[in-house]
Amino acid sequence: MADNPVLFLQAIERNYRQGDNLLNILRQADLAVWPGQLVALVAPSGAGKSTLLHIAGLLERQDGGEVFVNATPTSQLNDFERTRIRRVEMGFIYQAHHLLPELSALENVMLPQMIRGLRKREAQARAAELLSYLGLKERLTHRPAELSGGEQQRVAIARAVANAPRVLLADEPTGNLDLHTADRVFDALTQLVRASGLAAVIATHNMELAARMDRRVTLKEGQVVEFKPGASGGAG
Repeated sequence: MADNPVLFLQAIERNYRQGDNLLNILRQADLAVWPGQLVALVAPSGAGKSTLLHIAGLLERQDGGEVFVNATPTSQLNDFERTRIRRVEMGFIYQAHHLLPELSALENVMLPQMIRGLRKREAQARAAELLSYLGLKERLTHRPAELSGGEQQRVAIARAVANAPRVLLADEPTGNLDLHTADRVFDALTQLVRASGLAAVIATHNMELAARMDRRVTLKEGQVVEFKPGASGGAG
């Protein structure tokens, strides 16, 4: 394991005001993730999973603490610099695949690469390689409506890693899939993480999938704690 984590959340604080009340969602929350490591984030709805992922992905600013990406502190960066880090260093997968319906699977994966400045031929070659690796070699020219739910989510995974990020953040990536399809999509995701050395944090309610990851963490009273089977921070 590398000496330094790719992603390090240190003493994160996040509060929301609800009327006259101040809700403490995250309190001195710490989380470190190393290259090639799959971390399951398992906690009841409303515990702050999405908030933690949004802060980790620089989509939301914390009220206190620091987010380090490749040992770089990010709290004092402006929006332009934060956007650059997200575009270069991070990949995101959501429960809904958010593929562009008018584009083929290949074109959906090419798009983020071309936005970053890669030439069309190079983007096409990498997109085809990623999709083939994920078992979609025969589906490159199909549009999302012509793909199954599992195939659509595998295209979304390929798109998320197309720019070779260092960090992958996933929020219920198999939540819309049946158990068999979820299992296949998770296997594909695991292979990619291992092969590319990504640091991955995956929020999930699926305890079987969580048990197959390297670590399991939960949120308890606003803090990130290592999850122990049978603990009260289980799925909800």
